[in-house]
Amino acid sequence: MKFRTFAAFVGPSLFMMFLFIALPLVSVFAQSFYVTQPVFERAEVETCTPGFPNPVCVKEVKTTPVIGEDGKVATESHFTGLESYRNVLELGRVKDALSRGSWSELMTIDFWKALRFTLTFTLITLPLVLGVGLVIALAVNNAVRKIRGPVIFISLLPFIITPVIGGLSIRWLFIGDGILTAALEWWTGTNISMFAQAWTIELMMMFYRVWHVAPFAFVIFYAGLQTVNQDTLESAIIDGANRWERLRYVIVPHLMPLIVFVALIHLMDCYRVFEEIIAFSSQSHVISLQWLTYDFLTPDDSGNRSISRASASAMLTMVGIIALLILPLKRTWRDHKGSH
Repeated sequence: MKFRTFAAFVGPSLFMMFLFIALPLVSVFAQSFYVTQPVFERAEVETCTPGFPNPVCVKEVKTTPVIGEDGKVATESHFTGLESYRNVLELGRVKDALSRGSWSELMTIDFWKALRFTLTFTLITLPLVLGVGLVIALAVNNAVRKIRGPVIFISLLPFIITPVIGGLSIRWLFIGDGILTAALEWWTGTNISMFAQAWTIELMMMFYRVWHVAPFAFVIFYAGLQTVNQDTLESAIIDGANRWERLRYVIVPHLMPLIVFVALIHLMDCYRVFEEIIAFSSQSHVISLQWLTYDFLTPDDSGNRSISRASASAMLTMVGIIALLILPLKRTWRDHKGSH
């Protein structure tokens, strides 16, 4: 392919990635080193109340925000270096908690609490999504041709539903006197409060993520199963290989590039878990790194936002995603080099 033709195909995508991904990342990285605060001034204010025969006036010095020419509160930025990262990580409190061996004290620090859940959520749901997707793909591939269409349609429904709507649906099934909670209480004869503890909320969030994302893995794996070399499978059968051995030595190696692809997509998406936190209203028990960034950007009672902390939290989240992707990317690169 000529370079001009290649550039015509790739150029627009590269430009859009530079405009909407690279530039915002550079901006966020720069903002993490600056703290922007409103400008205040101290002024003498006279307050008068009606009185007889003369009004009673009191003068006092108040601190008020400075209003700029545009009618908005004036702000100023200061370079603070790594101060925002230190404020997010709170390494002093981490050191104290580790010196006491107190896990519960460590989990009172927002960033480490969010990191613990994000890593747990990502690393537990990853093998479940791959496993459930592969099982569904194998079942559909071996099913009678007449029922494949309806089975594929039903399997794709969870993936079609909007994430927040799906999360709310699961929450409504279990919260309070939800249908499933009521059924479990009737069956077990005990009172069940699924949203009273953090671990039950996490289990439901993981269940929802697997239920929602496994159909994506199923579609990819089912497409890959259509390209398995049938001669190789027949040779394995002739050689006496059972179903498990054919899966292990023929099918899975053939699907390995697709498994790595699905793992990469899931790792990038799952480490940024946010919809489940909102849908399950779990902020009092469980938070994620993405939600922590959102919380920093939420205006406080004075209308101020912690933009520098939000930027630092976003960059730390990006570092975590890169760390998780190193091993899959190394395997992809090794397989790519081996194929040439």
